[in-house]
Amino acid sequence: MVFAHIGIIVLWLFLFCYIIIASIDFGAGFFALHAKITKQDKKINHLISRYLNPVWEVTNVFFVFFFVGIVGFFPDSAKYFGTVLLIPASIALILMTIRGSFYAFENYGQDSKLQWLALYGLTGLFIPASLATALTISEGGFVIQKGNQIDLDWVELLLSPFSWSVVFLAVISVLYISSGFLTFYAHKAKDSKAYQLLRYWFLFWGPPMLAISLFVFLSLRVQNEGHFVTAVTDYWWMFLLSLICFTVAMLFTLQKKWHGWAFILVIFQMGFAFFGYGISKLPYLLYPMVKLDHAVVNDNMAIALTISFILGLLLLIPSLILLLKLFVFDKEYVEGKK
Repeated sequence: MVFAHIGIIVLWLFLFCYIIIASIDFGAGFFALHAKITKQDKKINHLISRYLNPVWEVTNVFFVFFFVGIVGFFPDSAKYFGTVLLIPASIALILMTIRGSFYAFENYGQDSKLQWLALYGLTGLFIPASLATALTISEGGFVIQKGNQIDLDWVELLLSPFSWSVVFLAVISVLYISSGFLTFYAHKAKDSKAYQLLRYWFLFWGPPMLAISLFVFLSLRVQNEGHFVTAVTDYWWMFLLSLICFTVAMLFTLQKKWHGWAFILVIFQMGFAFFGYGISKLPYLLYPMVKLDHAVVNDNMAIALTISFILGLLLLIPSLILLLKLFVFDKEYVEGKK
């Protein structure tokens, strides 16, 4: 039981790291597309390319670790999620393939054709929308089990307010997180034109982010009242801290200062909300069919997996920090001098 909790914490950390890093990547692609369409690409696309070139290849490493880990630690989850998420996961995989392929065309071709950039930008919104289906389904009410047969109730899923609120939250979160980082990056690069545009986008997406988060909570009360009650009764303080971080980050950006701290607060904002949601959901991985203590593998395998994934986390995070330090945050590289 102890290893089950350690395992889910480590996996949740992997997923959170993926959400932050991938959101910056996904949102940057959409902003590049928007700038191209509105004839503002000369303002920001060079800045976006300088960020994406060193790090886009490592974005999915955290997701792969999470996916392998959830199947390794909790085999029962693979039985249910593997069946009901076959179509959404396949769509996400196809979109990731398209995104990776067209990234090469868009960045290494002779010019940035709109068709290539459109595929690159739009997939950055469709991927999180399709992956968000997993969180929706995990709240229960969408899986039909008759004996050994497991099916997804597509009608219920498509008509559910909670389902659509999670999808919109995923998309808006991508744009919010990405614009927050790129605002800081443009300020660090001393690129005033890009900074003004990206700061506007960060301030623009802040209020919708807050509104859709509130709507997710309200719709969760209808979808899974037990989870909602636990969240607002036992872990309300985590969501309050998330709101405080959001407010301070917005104030820093309005005052045009401390953009690095503003983005750190964005990370903490998302972290408090994400872990508050995850902790309040326990012990269920898929309500009410898969519980944390029943789905975990035997102790020996759990110990081996826990050690492996902790070592993986300790290797990946310093490697990412080193990559950012050597390239993304190198003063001459940021300012486009090399």
